[in-house]
Formats: sequence, C-alpha cells, structure tokens
Amino acid sequence: MNTLDLLRADRVLTVVRAPEISDARDLCAALVAGGIHVVELTYTTPDLPRHLERAAATASETGAVVGAGTVQTGDQATQAINAGAQFLVTPGQGPEAGAIAEAARSAGVPAVLGAFTPSEVMTALALGSAAVKIFPAHQLGPKYFKDLNGPFPGVPLIPSGGVNAGNARDFLDAGALAVSAGTDVVAPAEVAAGNWQSITDKAKAFCAAIAQ
Repeated sequence: MNTLDLLRADRVLTVVRAPEISDARDLCAALVAGGIHVVELTYTTPDLPRHLERAAATASETGAVVGAGTVQTGDQATQAINAGAQFLVTPGQGPEAGAIAEAARSAGVPAVLGAFTPSEVMTALALGSAAVKIFPAHQLGPKYFKDLNGPFPGVPLIPSGGVNAGNARDFLDAGALAVSAGTDVVAPAEVAAGNWQSITDKAKAFCAAIAQ
C-alpha cells in the first residue's frame, strides 16, 4: 500500500518535532501500536538523516512508513531520500520547491508541498505535489477546507498546525484526506525521553476521536 492509500485508510499521520529522538525504531513502533502508520520526522530535529536511516532500516519490523518533513531545499530532499524517506513534506513553497518536487519525482516518492492560499494550492499541484498540506490549518479552520473543495474537488488536502483530537474529525468531515497529528500525540519531551507507552496511548485516543 502506498503512502496516499495508507493515509486514506488511516486518515492521520504524525509529525514529530522534537529536540531529540531517543530511538526512531521504538518511536515508530509506539505510534503503529496506537494505530498511526505514517510518520513524518522533520528537519527541525538535529541529525535527521540518522533517525531516518534507523526508522527505514526497521520499517519491516514496525510497519511504519516514514518520511521527511520541513524539507526546504533540493539538497535536503536528496539527503532524506538517500536516508530512506518514503515521502517528503514541505512547510510552504520556497525558491527550491521545484527542486524538491523533482527530487521526489526522480526517486519515485510522493512530495506533499505546503500551501495556504488557493494560488499556492494551484502551484503545488502544477509542481506535481501528490497531496497538498494546508498550514497553518487552525488559522482558518475546517470551513476553509469546504471552501477549497469548491475549486479543487478531489484534491487531497492535509491540514497541519493546530490539529488535535478535539477538532481533527471536523477537518475530515470538511473534506480533508487526512490530518496531521503533532504535539497532541508526540509531545517533544516524551519523544526525547522515550515515553513510548504514553505516545501509544495518545495515538490510540487520537485515532478513536477521528473514528467517531
């Protein structure tokens, strides 16, 4: 099952922003145990390629699909792919958005480019984005996704930023493909400390909230 199909099934991915990841394999295992299979490790974590390599090398054990987030340059895109990233996510569309999309296309992995306005959604699609991340989603809320579905019917949109167990279902009901679960599930301190059971419990709670 490819990344987008898995997102259609799970309706959620986790975005990890932490000062340290004690063990990427155990983090992925904890999230999968809680029902979340798509994991985005970001360049805001130091030494990201090492964590990607660890997660990719143990993916057959954990069942996780791991990608790289906060990708801002073509070099970062290539580095992440070489480390085993199965998808790339950008926070927006900087001057190297095209290079990132091309690196993903060449490697056969999906790119999810960030956008906020309709014009940016159009640009992301023109660059070949497999889905479009809307960030920061909480600024305009679920109704904005209903509005975007007017000119962009069927376009896979993923809200990120300020999404939590309390509002995630509303984004899905408004037409989002899946939602990004952040600190609501993977609090930076718990990731750094390796509090895996707590992360599993929070992942389960989040998945239960979107299943209602």
